[in-house]
Amino acid sequence: MGIQRISTLDVVELHPYRTLKRPLEHARLGIFVAEGEKVVRRLLDSGLEVISLLLTPTWLARLQSSGHLQGREELKTFLAEENLLREIVGFNIHQGIMAVARVPAAPALDELPSAHLLLALDGLRISENVGVVVRNCAAFGVDAILVGETSCSPYLRRAVRNSMGAVFKMPVIHVPCLAETVAALQHRFHTRIVTADPHGALTIYDVALTGNVCIVLGNEDTGVSPEVTSLATDRAAIPMRNQTDSLNVGSASAVFLYEADRQRAAARGRY
Repeated sequence: MGIQRISTLDVVELHPYRTLKRPLEHARLGIFVAEGEKVVRRLLDSGLEVISLLLTPTWLARLQSSGHLQGREELKTFLAEENLLREIVGFNIHQGIMAVARVPAAPALDELPSAHLLLALDGLRISENVGVVVRNCAAFGVDAILVGETSCSPYLRRAVRNSMGAVFKMPVIHVPCLAETVAALQHRFHTRIVTADPHGALTIYDVALTGNVCIVLGNEDTGVSPEVTSLATDRAAIPMRNQTDSLNVGSASAVFLYEADRQRAAARGRY
């Protein structure tokens, strides 16, 4: 392997690790950072392009013994002692094992499968919430995630971490205008647009979530934008008791996607 022992973080190739709080710069470069044991292992298993590793000798030995580095003789690997890696923000989270990888190419809308289930993010600003939503999408069989122009990316460091690496298995499409993309889905693919709306006239049990469907989740405070809401086929609420008015967007996504998965499985005769 291309192992380089370092005694300073002032190495050109380590710039992404030193700039964890510059997400726009990482996005411009088309890279993301994975941190922590489980996430890095899942990245190495994913088939995505890994640019480099930064880790302690202990973690290197563990990855070698588990076979995660087999066939990766050319992978640039920076080896540092724990006290040096503590200089990087969030040591208790990254645990002395991090990686930089390339954001994969997004599929085109024309490449979406028939009878697709999509989920769109409209104005989600908290990266931890986005990570939870991505993990739910992977769990319940979403075909692709659409990220609107006002939402943070699933490839932000904290989103990747909270997804527990599920983002490595999810097609993610960043779109310049979510309202235009939603309109295109309706007109070109006859996709039903279902917005999550606690004040919606229908509930998730009343709405058909089979066939071509795109569920839209809105901002943590203000919900789905008026531009996207105006295009909705249905505005659906989650029935709740005890005068609870709303759920965290991560929890709401799990409820919506569970119901969509249940309906779609029933349509296929699984239930």
